Amino acid sequence: MPLRLHSLLCLALLSAFVLTGCSQTKSARLEFQMGEKIPVGPLTYDIVQTSWKTQLGQAFQVRFPQNRFLLIDISVTNGGGSDISVPLFNLEDANGKTYPEASNGDGVDGWFGLLRTISPAQTQQGRLVFDAPLTSYKLRITDGGGPGEEKFAWVQIPLRMDVDTTVQSPTPGTPVQ
Repeated sequence: MPLRLHSLLCLALLSAFVLTGCSQTKSARLEFQMGEKIPVGPLTYDIVQTSWKTQLGQAFQVRFPQNRFLLIDISVTNGGGSDISVPLFNLEDANGKTYPEASNGDGVDGWFGLLRTISPAQTQQGRLVFDAPLTSYKLRITDGGGPGEEKFAWVQIPLRMDVDTTVQSPTPGTPVQ
């Protein structure tokens, strides 16, 4: 009888070991669409809109990008019980190449800023600035956890071309001014 009990115990331990090994699968990547409320830990994000710019600023304070400026309007709410610092964001293209958020907001109305600590039950809104080629991206967002402890989600940023001005064709026979 003790041998049978010992065998059952060994079988149970072996089964638990095998099942534990099988349950360790890679966690699914959390991806969302613009306009959705996106909870990541205690933070809730809302990516409101995007726009592409070939320059920022006016007159003698114009800034030109290496590629193009992508402005992303964002809202972040802290639903936790303590202050949370939100780090700089990154864009990822279809090939996995990343583009960091610009640390200079000159010429951007409503810039989100560099120092962004959000108190409990508070919301911060603003614009993020990226210098990146004209294409679709995924914006990586975080729960604001410490290095190595962060949880991430990704938001689809589709390529959307805005037309700022309309070009009118001249009427035949009309002088060009």
